[in-house]
Amino acid sequence: MSSYDLIVVGGGMVGLSLAAALADTPLRVAVIDKGQPPVGQASDNDQSSYTNRVSALNHNSEQFLRDIGAWQHIAPARLSPYQQMSVWEKDSFARIGFAADELAMSHLGHIVENSHICAGLYQAVKQAANVDLLYGVAPKKLRLSEREAWLLLDDDEPVSAPLMVAGDGAHSWLRQQARLPLTFWDYDHHALVATIKTDLPHSHTAYQIFTPDGPLAFLPLPEDNLCSIVWSLPPELAKQHGQASEAEFNKQLATAFDMKLGLCELQGERAVIPLTMRYARNWSCDRVVLMGDAAHTIHPLAGQGVNLGFQDAKALAKHLLALADGNKDIGLRQNLRAYERERKAETVAMIAAMEGIKRLFSNDIPPLKLLRGVGMRVADELTPLKQQLAKLAIEGVPSP
Repeated sequence: MSSYDLIVVGGGMVGLSLAAALADTPLRVAVIDKGQPPVGQASDNDQSSYTNRVSALNHNSEQFLRDIGAWQHIAPARLSPYQQMSVWEKDSFARIGFAADELAMSHLGHIVENSHICAGLYQAVKQAANVDLLYGVAPKKLRLSEREAWLLLDDDEPVSAPLMVAGDGAHSWLRQQARLPLTFWDYDHHALVATIKTDLPHSHTAYQIFTPDGPLAFLPLPEDNLCSIVWSLPPELAKQHGQASEAEFNKQLATAFDMKLGLCELQGERAVIPLTMRYARNWSCDRVVLMGDAAHTIHPLAGQGVNLGFQDAKALAKHLLALADGNKDIGLRQNLRAYERERKAETVAMIAAMEGIKRLFSNDIPPLKLLRGVGMRVADELTPLKQQLAKLAIEGVPSP
């Protein structure tokens, strides 16, 4: 049986980021994932095909990925920095915009495919002597004791550690096995994601329009006329658009987007993903701790999901190293509470902010639409308020 100081269940972006943050430290780490390792993707400069799962990385996430040695392993050709954001409401004068030069910044963020983020993280951690990457295996049984936790893997190999970390996503197996309670509600929307070619160049701008059916985002990819879209729609309408002919889909999409970038042309496959808010009431128990989507999922309208997850990993690494340095048991819940309190505060604020924005634009009553228009116009003119909104968009930090 192999023994470690902590075992991370889930080798996706957030799980690998924790391992990378703990690389070359005294802690012995194992990462377990049922999939295959993301080998070779980080150096692939071929721009002929993009995956439809991307993340909008804010400045805090970029700095974290730089600090843990992952950023430099992501091929520059797959990084798409954007210098502007444009947000407006359909059939309204409500609009607001942000520009990097107005904020004395070179860029507002980056759009990057999830597969390339994973590959960069994998490259950063695979040579670390204190980290074992166990791909192609899944946990099938968890046992907790007073001093240690054991996992039995599906290849019948046991592994143990004082702490198990759930980085295995929204439907976390480890969270369910630990019986950590979850609060959730259905957003009653599905996200349709796809890669789109447009007539007009995106000009390194991230666009978002609020329509009566839900928000639609066009996120700029490295090629001037390619964007990744996230279209939040009622379930039945998302299904219809997901199954429509390409010609019909292209027409409906361009119309919904106010023809902002001209005609649209679908590239590759569409995917439809149900949207649910999840929030773990307890992020830890003795021997188990949650992070990333295992602890929380939010509406994608501001693109903050993975950014919250990276900040979870950063905070957890810091707390675990401090506990280990003080010769404290890293698996006791009482020793994990500081991490839980720190991350819960920001996550609750972000959930509230996203829910507030979603509800604000969910009502199409004319007087409320007028107030939204006035409010967004005022915010676009008042520098202090606009700076607070920019802070939310760029750093992922809700205004106090």
